[in-house]
Amino acid sequence: MTNIAWGRFLTTSAVLFLPSSAPRATPLLVELTAVIGGGYALLVTTTPTEEELYNRLSPDLRRKVDEIRRQREGGDNAVKEQLAAAGDTDKIVWASELNKK
Repeated sequence: MTNIAWGRFLTTSAVLFLPSSAPRATPLLVELTAVIGGGYALLVTTTPTEEELYNRLSPDLRRKVDEIRRQREGGDNAVKEQLAAAGDTDKIVWASELNKK
């Protein structure tokens, strides 16, 4: 493990944020803000949306994605129907009983 001169580190970091060191700290804060803001802007501009990503897929992958989406929608509807049917009765229905038919 590296030996760190904590006394020197704490003294230096405390001096950076004292009011008398404001002229030195201001450019540092401006640079940090520019780097963080630039990184976020780069992230936002280069990340594709879901639609753009889907449009870039090859036709066979699009078919697979569409099939998976249809399966997910069908599964959600089945669960909603089971919950609606269970909600009509006054008895307590546990998750294991939902799967029984």
